[in-house]
Amino acid sequence: MITLFIKWILLGLVVYGLPFIIPDITVDNFTVALIASAVFAFINLLIKPVIKLVTLPINILTLGLFGIIINAALFWFGSIFVTGFHVTAIAGVIFGSIIMSVMRWLIDELF
Repeated sequence: MITLFIKWILLGLVVYGLPFIIPDITVDNFTVALIASAVFAFINLLIKPVIKLVTLPINILTLGLFGIIINAALFWFGSIFVTGFHVTAIAGVIFGSIIMSVMRWLIDELF
């Protein structure tokens, strides 16, 4: 249970740090970043597996590159529901989803 809490805090720090790397993303405060990381975790837990299963033929044809588009779409979808977390351009959506995916993978590997 404590590792889940640590992962949530670390992902909140990642979300809070995104505006420093990508100018198209704004986060009002750390509380909004924690809420956004919880929303992203919820989306990745429940919605992402279903979408990946439905788009499996396209993902196979593109050798997995369609997964980047799926991650970007889910990142944008999650930003709609969190007030105080805004993504203003498609480049912010793509690069933000890539950074979040890499950092989530690193955090999962460390803990």
